[in-house]
Amino acid sequence: MARICDLSGKKAMVGNSVSFSNKKTKRKFNPNLQVKRFYVPELGEWITLKVSTSAIRTINKLGISAAIEKAIRKGSL
Repeated sequence: MARICDLSGKKAMVGNSVSFSNKKTKRKFNPNLQVKRFYVPELGEWITLKVSTSAIRTINKLGISAAIEKAIRKGSL
């Protein structure tokens, strides 16, 4: 199962863990993903999406239909 947000397209980034002695080792920064169900009134049904918490905030602000349309225009959906 991929760690990619269904709406925003956020995925894991690669960076360095830096120790006190300034030694660097590779690590991953995973997005904060949640599996959540949303009701789409236009379709009259529930959909299940794996979305980041920032995408959940966008859905709360714009609404699920507008957020999906924005993702389609952006090309991540």
